[in-house]
Amino acid sequence: MDTRYSESRFSSIADNWTSKLGIKMSDTKCNSRNIPLPIRRKVRQRCGCGCIICGLPLWEYHHIYGWANAQEHKAAEITLLCDQHHREATTGLLTKEQILRANRTPHNLKTGQSSALTLSYEGDSCEVHIGGNFFTTSYSGQPTESIPLMVDGIPLVGFILEDGHLLLNIIVFDRFNNIVLRIVNNQLFYSVSPWDIDFSGSTITIREKPLHFLTRITFEPPNKVTIDKGRFLCNGVEILVQSDYILVTNNNMLVQGCSAFNCHGGLIIGSTAIPIGGFMHFQNIDRYLGDTKASLAWVESTREEFAD
Repeated sequence: MDTRYSESRFSSIADNWTSKLGIKMSDTKCNSRNIPLPIRRKVRQRCGCGCIICGLPLWEYHHIYGWANAQEHKAAEITLLCDQHHREATTGLLTKEQILRANRTPHNLKTGQSSALTLSYEGDSCEVHIGGNFFTTSYSGQPTESIPLMVDGIPLVGFILEDGHLLLNIIVFDRFNNIVLRIVNNQLFYSVSPWDIDFSGSTITIREKPLHFLTRITFEPPNKVTIDKGRFLCNGVEILVQSDYILVTNNNMLVQGCSAFNCHGGLIIGSTAIPIGGFMHFQNIDRYLGDTKASLAWVESTREEFAD
């Protein structure tokens, strides 16, 4: 039996509910400059999640024909511009024809990745908060590394401290070991391959595809970064980050409520060419065998068992 709703059937249900809730149809018309989230996502996806002209990861939503003329939000008539190009558009230094031309071939879709965004990190100490676990490191008088997460010698999250310079380095892979996001010495780039990338305020959120959350990172200059949700995938290892724990699904290893001070290595998985001390190091671990749902269910059942 076909259980799909026809358009007319869906409209009938919508009308019925708006009537029950006391909402007039005129109330549902767009009378706000706030763009609905689904439309924002469509615009981001079409524009390669960056300014259509220069590719900068920091953008503003721009009504191509002007909000005063449109008075409604249509994804096809909205684009992404960085602050500079948005000002140029509103002052007439950038013509509508130039914007339309760039909108047809956005910068990031042509290059396959965003332009670089320089993050403003500095100082003689750093803090990394991952899943409720805290890692702090201070400059030791010589080049100092702080690597809370490492797999097979690849630092997934880390800082380098040297002569007053504080350099953040992060790499995020997808399930096929393709680089989705990389931060190299404070220079942030990302691929346009994920389903959606949203950079709101100081937080970047990446979704690999619908209902598949990849990571959320909050940058807190001058010396702190927080990761409270995400998946770090590398060479068959899956590290899940939730608000209050880190979980390696390959072996159901749970890291919760840990703090490390001046510890150059945190959770180290696999072999490393150069020995590095960590508070937890697994030399050998089964690869590609983790069951994400089963591991999360195990965490919840364990919590219930040991709850007060």
